[in-house]
Amino acid sequence: MNGSIIWLTGLSGAGKSTIAEALTNDLRAAGHWVCLLDGDAVRTGLNRDLGFSETDRSENVRRIAAVAALVAASGGVAVVPVIAPRRAMRAAARIAAGTIPFTEVHVATSLAVCEARDTKGLYRKARAGLLKGFTGIDDPYEDPETPEVRIDTAITPVADAVEMIKAAVAARRPA
Repeated sequence: MNGSIIWLTGLSGAGKSTIAEALTNDLRAAGHWVCLLDGDAVRTGLNRDLGFSETDRSENVRRIAAVAALVAASGGVAVVPVIAPRRAMRAAARIAAGTIPFTEVHVATSLAVCEARDTKGLYRKARAGLLKGFTGIDDPYEDPETPEVRIDTAITPVADAVEMIKAAVAARRPA
């Protein structure tokens, strides 16, 4: 598992961070060096100068991908829960990984479930017109076409999601 990137993408409230935290804890308990690069946390530090324009979102993903590649090149596992709403953004992240194993996980929880959860109140603000350009409401999210793993947290428990991801990563490792 060392030297890899696990990229979780999906709508806000889909469960990316919850799965990523559980996966990080599981991998650390197994003795792996893991760096969790949560999109929200990275935006408060490294990417605090970026907004939510298309250009800024692309730069946000580019920077996170670059850090993830550095972590993985140093033998760590980079776990990256980030919306990254465009296929092109995620493709660029995969390219930035180079020869480093890159596993894309689509946390494919429906918009209806994400809105019902609305843990941060963002959907409510977007629906009220107080938050413009919100992914899934007035800005599109492009589902991955061929992710290595697809998980719907409305029907898949977190522990099962972690095992699905670990199995997918293990299956992609060279023999």
